[in-house]
Amino acid sequence: MIDLKRPVNFLIVGVTLAGRTFRPSDWADRLAGIMSGFRPPGSGPATHLGYSPWVQPVLIDGERGVSVDAALAAQEPMAYAFLVNFARDNELQVRVAGKL
Repeated sequence: MIDLKRPVNFLIVGVTLAGRTFRPSDWADRLAGIMSGFRPPGSGPATHLGYSPWVQPVLIDGERGVSVDAALAAQEPMAYAFLVNFARDNELQVRVAGKL
Protein backbone atom coordinates (compact mmCIF):
# COMPACT_ATOMS: atom_id res chain seq x y z
CA MET A 1 0.00 0.00 0.00
CA ILE A 2 1.02 3.63 -0.38
CA ASP A 3 3.23 5.08 2.37
CA LEU A 4 1.78 8.42 3.49
CA LYS A 5 5.24 9.66 4.50
CA ARG A 6 6.55 9.30 0.93
CA PRO A 7 3.85 10.55 -1.45
CA VAL A 8 3.85 9.07 -4.94
CA ASN A 9 1.72 9.37 -8.03
CA PHE A 10 -0.70 6.47 -8.06
CA LEU A 11 -3.75 5.04 -9.78
CA ILE A 12 -6.78 3.63 -8.01
CA VAL A 13 -8.22 0.91 -10.23
CA GLY A 14 -11.92 0.07 -10.08
CA VAL A 15 -11.22 -3.61 -9.42
CA THR A 16 -11.07 -5.08 -5.94
CA LEU A 17 -8.18 -7.19 -4.72
CA ALA A 18 -10.54 -10.15 -5.14
CA GLY A 19 -10.98 -9.27 -8.83
CA ARG A 20 -14.52 -7.88 -8.71
CA THR A 21 -15.55 -4.67 -10.48
CA PHE A 22 -16.11 -1.86 -7.99
CA ARG A 23 -19.60 -0.34 -7.92
CA PRO A 24 -21.33 1.99 -8.57
CA SER A 25 -20.10 2.34 -12.13
CA ASP A 26 -19.62 6.13 -11.78
CA TRP A 27 -17.53 5.88 -8.60
CA ALA A 28 -14.43 7.41 -10.24
CA ASP A 29 -16.34 10.48 -11.44
CA ARG A 30 -17.91 10.91 -8.00
CA LEU A 31 -14.58 10.59 -6.20
CA ALA A 32 -12.82 13.01 -8.55
CA GLY A 33 -15.80 15.34 -8.22
CA ILE A 34 -15.60 15.59 -4.45
CA MET A 35 -11.86 16.28 -4.77
CA SER A 36 -12.37 19.03 -7.39
CA GLY A 37 -11.91 21.80 -4.84
CA PHE A 38 -8.31 20.81 -4.17
CA ARG A 39 -6.23 22.83 -6.61
CA PRO A 40 -2.84 24.50 -6.92
CA PRO A 41 -2.67 28.01 -5.44
CA GLY A 42 -3.65 30.70 -7.92
CA SER A 43 -5.68 28.38 -10.15
CA GLY A 44 -7.98 31.21 -11.13
CA PRO A 45 -11.72 31.78 -11.33
CA ALA A 46 -14.26 29.14 -12.35
CA THR A 47 -11.79 26.29 -11.85
CA HIS A 48 -14.35 24.65 -9.58
CA LEU A 49 -16.25 23.69 -12.73
CA GLY A 50 -13.77 20.93 -13.59
CA TYR A 51 -11.78 18.21 -11.91
CA SER A 52 -8.71 19.00 -9.86
CA PRO A 53 -5.48 18.68 -11.85
CA TRP A 54 -4.29 16.43 -9.02
CA VAL A 55 -7.23 13.96 -9.04
CA GLN A 56 -8.62 12.86 -12.40
CA PRO A 57 -10.98 10.07 -13.48
CA VAL A 58 -9.28 7.77 -16.01
CA LEU A 59 -9.71 4.50 -17.88
CA ILE A 60 -7.06 1.93 -16.94
CA ASP A 61 -7.01 -1.17 -19.13
CA GLY A 62 -10.73 -0.70 -19.78
CA GLU A 63 -11.56 -0.22 -16.09
CA ARG A 64 -12.69 2.99 -14.42
CA GLY A 65 -10.10 4.53 -12.15
CA VAL A 66 -8.68 7.67 -10.58
CA SER A 67 -5.21 9.10 -11.03
CA VAL A 68 -3.74 10.85 -7.99
CA ASP A 69 -0.78 13.21 -8.30
CA ALA A 70 1.70 13.27 -5.39
CA ALA A 71 1.64 17.09 -5.55
CA LEU A 72 -1.70 16.89 -3.73
CA ALA A 73 0.09 15.60 -0.61
CA ALA A 74 2.31 18.67 -0.40
CA GLN A 75 -0.63 21.07 -0.57
CA GLU A 76 -3.39 19.03 1.10
CA PRO A 77 -2.00 16.04 3.03
CA MET A 78 -5.39 15.09 4.51
CA ALA A 79 -6.97 14.92 1.03
CA TYR A 80 -4.12 12.71 -0.18
CA ALA A 81 -4.53 10.47 2.90
CA PHE A 82 -8.28 10.30 2.23
CA LEU A 83 -7.63 8.89 -1.25
CA VAL A 84 -5.09 6.37 0.02
CA ASN A 85 -7.53 5.26 2.72
CA PHE A 86 -10.43 5.12 0.24
CA ALA A 87 -8.50 2.60 -1.85
CA ARG A 88 -7.46 0.59 1.21
CA ASP A 89 -10.90 0.59 2.87
CA ASN A 90 -12.59 -0.55 -0.34
CA GLU A 91 -9.85 -3.10 -1.08
CA LEU A 92 -9.17 -1.58 -4.50
CA GLN A 93 -6.13 -2.28 -6.62
CA VAL A 94 -3.53 0.49 -6.55
CA ARG A 95 -0.72 1.01 -9.02
CA VAL A 96 2.18 3.32 -8.41
CA ALA A 97 2.57 5.52 -11.47
CA GLY A 98 5.30 7.65 -12.94
CA LYS A 99 4.72 11.33 -13.67
CA LEU A 100 1.01 11.93 -14.26
